[in-house]
Amino acid sequence: MPDIASTSSPSKPRTWLIGLALLLLLIALVWWFWPSAPAPQGGARWGDAGPIPVRVTTVEQVDFPIELKALGTVTAYNSVEVRPRVDGQLVKVLFEDGQTVKAGELLAVIDPRPFEIALQQAQGTQQENQAQLKNAETDLARYRGLFAEDSIAKQTLDTQEALVGQYRGTLKSNQAAVAEAQLNLQFTQVKAPIAGRLGLRQVDVGNLVTAGDELPLVVINQTLPISVMFTLPEGELPAVLQQVRAGQVLSVEAWNRSEQLKLAEGRLDSLDNQIDTATGTVKLKARFENAEELLFPNQFVNVRLRVQTREQAIVIPSAALQFGANGTFVYVVDSTGTVEVRPIVAGPSSGENTLIESGIQAGERLVLEGTDRLRNGGKVEVLGEGPAPDSPVAPVATTAKARKSA
Repeated sequence: MPDIASTSSPSKPRTWLIGLALLLLLIALVWWFWPSAPAPQGGARWGDAGPIPVRVTTVEQVDFPIELKALGTVTAYNSVEVRPRVDGQLVKVLFEDGQTVKAGELLAVIDPRPFEIALQQAQGTQQENQAQLKNAETDLARYRGLFAEDSIAKQTLDTQEALVGQYRGTLKSNQAAVAEAQLNLQFTQVKAPIAGRLGLRQVDVGNLVTAGDELPLVVINQTLPISVMFTLPEGELPAVLQQVRAGQVLSVEAWNRSEQLKLAEGRLDSLDNQIDTATGTVKLKARFENAEELLFPNQFVNVRLRVQTREQAIVIPSAALQFGANGTFVYVVDSTGTVEVRPIVAGPSSGENTLIESGIQAGERLVLEGTDRLRNGGKVEVLGEGPAPDSPVAPVATTAKARKSA
């Protein structure tokens, strides 16, 4: 009986070769009869060497503010915890929560009666000692006359002079006791030490309060003006110091968390005297008049510190910047629609726009969109013009090198 496996095996390679040939024929037919891609506006096909559609922007000269960005915390310009200076019962509270007060305004009253009595006692002791002093001084004058007539001994005169001095010292102590009693009586009227906005009341009427209470009666925060504390890396400090030491007033803006709303505009007030070695940053303090009271203590804000404004600088949209192995460049379009690859030196950037130090001039057109298939000397078709940079330019300035590395 013949071997079935041995007789059927030669047909398998032939079947495989026939199937492969049919597949290649099918691919060739599909490629041959596949319809050509429709030509874009202008008549050339995408695969042809025709003009490439792009959007362009025009290089302009505008005033470009160089700004440093940081996160800041709003702090009260002055903050005071109002505490009682004497012990007693709180009999009056004369303020409302959140009220704005002036310096010296009466806030609360502690029961003054014990302090009025203490003042009267001190005054009574003072009057008693005044009478004793007057009597001793009268005796001293008489003893001096008698001593001049050699009627009394010198020791008697000396003793009387010492007694007068003792009474005068006692009277000084009495005067101090009276002044202390008067001061304690004044302390029963709790007054605002600074102008500002009150917080929530911590103690109610009828409670006993003491000078050593841990909880204050109320907290006053001065919010007109108000401060913002923020930090900058030590690498950005030289640019700030250069302007500060030159006597320049640096503008500071406070923006909300999303950087969509400018809350207030102020000025740099001071810098810390050392760099934090743990973070490599330095603390700065800005002052805001806060006339609209949009800044609130302990609020987090985005800070923009303007260190310089470059007047009539060459500025382009950052989207026009290209990065390659040989550095930063742009695609420049001339009047004939020909593209030129132009190396440039990029300066500070605001994110949306970038200052150009050299390489292009105002009035030139740059490719903004459609750079994927561009090459030097190629032709383009301008479909539209993108937005030009405005002045002033928004957020923080960083270098193009830093943006590339990011």
